[in-house]
Amino acid sequence: MTPSPAAVRRYRLDDLVVDLDRQRVERDGTALDVAGLSFRLLEFLIGQGDRVVSFDGLMAGVWAPAVVNEETVTQRIKLLRQALGDDGRKPRYVRSVRGVGYQLCVAVQPLAEPEQALAGPQADVERRPPVRRWRGVALAAGVLGLAAAAAAFLAGRPATPPADDALARARHYAGIGQRDNNERAIALFEDVLAATPDNREAQIGLSLALSARICLYNVPPDPAQRAEALARAVLARDADDAAATAALAYADDCRGRIDAALAGYERAHALDPAGRKDSLASAAHLLAVKGRLADALRANLAVGDQGAKLRFLDIQIARNLELLGFTAVAEQRYARSFRLYPDNVFANVAYPRSLFLQGRFAEAQAALDEALQRPLHPDLFLLAGELALLRGEPAQAHAAFARASQLRPHASLPDTLAHCYAVPPADAVWRAAKREAIRAAIADGDRWPESQIEIVLLDLAAGDTAAALDALEAAIAAGFSDRAYLQTSPLMRALAGEPRFAAAIDTIGRHVAAERTRVLAADWLPPDLLSALPAPGRPERTPPP
Repeated sequence: MTPSPAAVRRYRLDDLVVDLDRQRVERDGTALDVAGLSFRLLEFLIGQGDRVVSFDGLMAGVWAPAVVNEETVTQRIKLLRQALGDDGRKPRYVRSVRGVGYQLCVAVQPLAEPEQALAGPQADVERRPPVRRWRGVALAAGVLGLAAAAAAFLAGRPATPPADDALARARHYAGIGQRDNNERAIALFEDVLAATPDNREAQIGLSLALSARICLYNVPPDPAQRAEALARAVLARDADDAAATAALAYADDCRGRIDAALAGYERAHALDPAGRKDSLASAAHLLAVKGRLADALRANLAVGDQGAKLRFLDIQIARNLELLGFTAVAEQRYARSFRLYPDNVFANVAYPRSLFLQGRFAEAQAALDEALQRPLHPDLFLLAGELALLRGEPAQAHAAFARASQLRPHASLPDTLAHCYAVPPADAVWRAAKREAIRAAIADGDRWPESQIEIVLLDLAAGDTAAALDALEAAIAAGFSDRAYLQTSPLMRALAGEPRFAAAIDTIGRHVAAERTRVLAADWLPPDLLSALPAPGRPERTPPP
């Protein structure tokens, strides 16, 4: 039976299958790296059928309310074609109509839903190992800072010996920063190593690309062991190789081994201060994760002083300021990035979340609604779910959590929330299995405080308040410092009346006050860093001692 137009959410475009609900494009069953604005652009063109869409129509339908120009549209079309494997000179999917705009080359055909849809929130926990599990905005800035510099290493460093065609192409693909291209790079690095097993460039390049599979492209963590081995092979020949040291730290970071990763990033920067600014930025991120907020801010500012052009640095600094209680200054930085960089998924998440953490829920929802018209990130749907819970809409919350899980199938937190807020919710067997999977990762060296926070949520779902408070205290001991989140999130509401919860909040407050005092007394604090004026009626909030 042919589906009704209103029900159609899957289409065939030549040899492609486009699933609008899953935001997935496949060729012969293999997913292509079409995401964010590129997917929104393709979805909009599909909605227009075979008609020519003008530049103005594309800007209004894809980018509004952000203001862009025709060059932005042209560049995004180029990125979409690149992801689809299309050739602008002989287009197969999207053609340019000179002086007018763009249109699809062939008519799309509606498809019925597949017999087995994407697994919902009741999928087996064994299929979803814990991977990089909490605040994507907070953790991805540091990891992507390293990844950006890694791409520069792969794309721009001369090879030793001089690179053959395979190595040059591998560096090119790795430097693009898309999942399919990262896989192409991995295959080419493997070819180089098959011929020359000790090729330093290929060993470091493959190590970084394998780690990127986990940290950036949501592949289960199996490749990290080989990523580590490749970096160690280079270090066995030269213990002071800064690039290999950074690659090893990246492999540890992607596996949650933040103590080892922090030491590695700091050593990489010490070995090559001028060339490893990325490592200092990644170290700064992990310092904040461990609750060393003053040290984190100092390191981030040093990265900026060294002239590093890491696109996430300003968000990372804003996060430091937010955790330190300099709320108005942080909000201004978030708002500026949100306004100026609509393609930056981390800015798109950080600004509405900052409003949420201040209890300004209507403003947070408005900013979130705008962000959802931009490139998507799973954390947008986590925030949507929490706001839905605050409105007393559990069904909408579950739908949002499930959407986050669909966007990042191997991330642990969205999966946990989708299960716990399903109807009916996950049973005790599933919760116990998930809890043990996280604890096994902790035993294996995962020192992310947020791993303990996820155990808090699982224990609360089981109705075990005492165990939840134990896990919360463990998270705080490991460095968790987001007091505003604990006080604001509806996920923590069941703890609100507990004396141990109040004591935990006080523990964070005393720690943050001490870190803030260190910052205000520091000789490295730029005189204008805290000069932002609070918005009328919202004075700068100072945490109590």
